[in-house]
Amino acid sequence: MKEQLEKRLGELKAEFESGQKTLAELEARAENIRTVLHRISGAIQVLEEELAKAGHGQNEDGN
Repeated sequence: MKEQLEKRLGELKAEFESGQKTLAELEARAENIRTVLHRISGAIQVLEEELAKAGHGQNEDGN
């Protein structure tokens, strides 16, 4: 009985470690994705502002 409990304890500890490692990897990946999305958001904002300026310029020039 004791051997079975020790074996199961070892299995659970290994599974727990594996889960922690996977979670850390996923959290790092999520952070990288947030960074990319932030950069894309900034690029969208710049392009929208430039398009708005170009639109106003065309209206003033009569084009």
